[in-house]
Amino acid sequence: DFYQLLGIAYDAPLSAIKSAYHKALLTSHPDKRLFTSAIPPVNVDIALLKEAYTTLSNVSSRIAYDNILRNARVKTSTGPRPAQVISLEDFEEAEEDVWTHACRCGGSYRIIEEDMDAGRHLVGCESCSEVVWVGYELVDVEHHAANG
Repeated sequence: DFYQLLGIAYDAPLSAIKSAYHKALLTSHPDKRLFTSAIPPVNVDIALLKEAYTTLSNVSSRIAYDNILRNARVKTSTGPRPAQVISLEDFEEAEEDVWTHACRCGGSYRIIEEDMDAGRHLVGCESCSEVVWVGYELVDVEHHAANG
Protein backbone atom coordinates (compact mmCIF):
# COMPACT_ATOMS: atom_id res chain seq x y z
CA ASP A 1 0.00 0.00 0.00
CA PHE A 2 1.64 3.26 -1.17
CA TYR A 3 -0.16 5.27 1.51
CA GLN A 4 1.28 3.10 4.27
CA LEU A 5 4.69 3.09 2.60
CA LEU A 6 4.79 6.89 2.73
CA GLY A 7 3.03 7.03 6.11
CA ILE A 8 0.22 9.31 4.91
CA ALA A 9 -3.56 9.36 5.14
CA TYR A 10 -5.67 8.16 2.21
CA ASP A 11 -6.97 11.70 1.71
CA ALA A 12 -3.55 13.38 2.01
CA PRO A 13 -3.06 16.49 -0.14
CA LEU A 14 -0.25 16.74 -2.68
CA SER A 15 1.93 18.76 -0.29
CA ALA A 16 1.79 15.97 2.32
CA ILE A 17 2.58 13.33 -0.31
CA LYS A 18 5.61 15.30 -1.49
CA SER A 19 6.84 15.92 2.06
CA ALA A 20 6.44 12.26 3.04
CA TYR A 21 8.23 11.17 -0.15
CA HIS A 22 11.23 13.41 0.59
CA LYS A 23 11.36 12.26 4.20
CA ALA A 24 11.22 8.61 3.09
CA LEU A 25 14.03 9.23 0.60
CA LEU A 26 16.19 10.74 3.34
CA THR A 27 15.60 7.83 5.69
CA SER A 28 16.14 5.21 2.97
CA HIS A 29 18.98 6.53 0.83
CA PRO A 30 22.36 5.22 2.08
CA ASP A 31 24.27 8.39 1.16
CA LYS A 32 21.75 10.72 2.85
CA ARG A 33 21.47 8.68 6.06
CA LEU A 34 25.07 9.45 6.98
CA PHE A 35 24.30 13.15 7.23
CA THR A 36 20.96 12.80 9.00
CA SER A 37 21.82 10.57 11.94
CA ALA A 38 18.81 11.96 13.85
CA ILE A 39 16.55 10.12 11.41
CA PRO A 40 16.47 6.36 12.01
CA PRO A 41 17.36 4.30 8.93
CA VAL A 42 14.60 2.54 7.03
CA ASN A 43 15.30 -0.08 4.39
CA VAL A 44 12.87 0.69 1.59
CA ASP A 45 13.46 0.22 -2.12
CA ILE A 46 14.04 3.68 -3.62
CA ALA A 47 12.33 2.62 -6.86
CA LEU A 48 9.23 1.64 -4.88
CA LEU A 49 9.20 5.03 -3.14
CA LYS A 50 9.46 6.74 -6.51
CA GLU A 51 6.61 4.63 -7.89
CA ALA A 52 4.46 5.50 -4.85
CA TYR A 53 5.16 9.21 -5.25
CA THR A 54 4.58 9.17 -9.02
CA THR A 55 1.29 7.30 -8.62
CA LEU A 56 -0.13 9.34 -5.73
CA SER A 57 0.97 12.75 -7.00
CA ASN A 58 -0.86 12.35 -10.33
CA VAL A 59 -4.64 12.79 -10.00
CA SER A 60 -5.70 10.21 -12.58
CA SER A 61 -3.09 7.66 -11.44
CA ARG A 62 -4.18 8.14 -7.85
CA ILE A 63 -7.86 7.61 -8.69
CA ALA A 64 -7.01 4.40 -10.57
CA TYR A 65 -4.80 3.21 -7.69
CA ASP A 66 -7.50 4.00 -5.12
CA ASN A 67 -10.02 1.99 -7.17
CA ILE A 68 -7.63 -0.98 -7.22
CA LEU A 69 -7.21 -0.75 -3.44
CA ARG A 70 -10.95 -0.47 -2.90
CA ASN A 71 -11.67 -3.49 -5.12
CA ALA A 72 -8.99 -5.52 -3.36
CA ARG A 73 -10.52 -4.73 0.05
CA VAL A 74 -13.99 -5.73 -1.12
CA LYS A 75 -12.71 -9.09 -2.39
CA THR A 76 -10.72 -9.90 0.75
CA SER A 77 -13.10 -8.71 3.43
CA THR A 78 -16.31 -10.16 4.71
CA GLY A 79 -17.66 -6.73 5.44
CA PRO A 80 -17.04 -4.09 8.04
CA ARG A 81 -16.99 -5.09 11.66
CA PRO A 82 -18.99 -2.65 13.76
CA ALA A 83 -17.15 -0.92 16.58
CA GLN A 84 -20.30 -0.73 18.69
CA VAL A 85 -24.07 -1.04 18.70
CA ILE A 86 -26.03 2.20 18.96
CA SER A 87 -29.79 2.40 19.34
CA LEU A 88 -31.63 4.63 16.90
CA GLU A 89 -33.07 6.31 20.01
CA ASP A 90 -29.56 7.69 20.68
CA PHE A 91 -29.46 9.34 17.24
CA GLU A 92 -30.73 12.88 16.73
CA GLU A 93 -33.25 13.60 13.99
CA ALA A 94 -31.33 16.10 11.85
CA GLU A 95 -34.10 16.58 9.31
CA GLU A 96 -37.10 14.63 8.13
CA ASP A 97 -36.16 10.96 7.60
CA VAL A 98 -32.47 11.61 8.50
CA TRP A 99 -30.84 10.73 11.84
CA THR A 100 -27.26 11.47 12.93
CA HIS A 101 -24.99 10.46 15.79
CA ALA A 102 -21.56 11.91 16.67
CA CYS A 103 -18.50 9.74 16.07
CA ARG A 104 -15.50 9.86 18.38
CA CYS A 105 -13.42 11.33 15.49
CA GLY A 106 -15.65 14.41 15.38
CA GLY A 107 -17.53 13.25 12.28
CA SER A 108 -20.96 11.68 12.31
CA TYR A 109 -22.93 8.59 11.45
CA ARG A 110 -25.97 9.22 9.27
CA ILE A 111 -28.86 6.88 8.62
CA ILE A 112 -31.86 7.66 6.45
CA GLU A 113 -35.34 6.20 6.17
CA GLU A 114 -34.45 4.31 2.97
CA ASP A 115 -31.55 2.57 4.76
CA MET A 116 -33.91 1.35 7.46
CA ASP A 117 -36.59 0.30 4.95
CA ALA A 118 -33.90 -1.79 3.22
CA GLY A 119 -32.90 -3.36 6.56
CA ARG A 120 -29.42 -1.80 6.64
CA HIS A 121 -27.99 -1.62 10.13
CA LEU A 122 -24.29 -1.02 9.42
CA VAL A 123 -23.53 2.69 9.12
CA GLY A 124 -20.09 4.19 8.44
CA CYS A 125 -18.83 7.48 9.79
CA GLU A 126 -18.75 10.22 7.17
CA SER A 127 -15.24 11.28 8.32
CA CYS A 128 -13.36 8.10 9.26
CA SER A 129 -13.52 4.34 8.70
CA GLU A 130 -15.45 3.55 11.90
CA VAL A 131 -18.65 1.53 11.44
CA VAL A 132 -21.49 1.04 13.93
CA TRP A 133 -24.52 -1.23 14.01
CA VAL A 134 -27.68 0.81 14.44
CA GLY A 135 -30.40 -0.93 16.40
CA TYR A 136 -33.99 -0.30 15.35
CA GLU A 137 -37.19 -2.20 14.66
CA LEU A 138 -39.24 -1.64 11.55
CA VAL A 139 -42.84 -0.70 12.20
CA ASP A 140 -45.52 -1.36 9.63
CA VAL A 141 -46.97 2.16 9.52
CA GLU A 142 -50.23 1.18 7.80
CA HIS A 143 -50.87 -1.71 10.21
CA HIS A 144 -49.84 0.40 13.20
CA ALA A 145 -52.14 3.31 12.17
CA ALA A 146 -55.12 1.00 11.61
CA ASN A 147 -54.70 -0.73 14.98
CA GLY A 148 -53.21 2.10 17.00
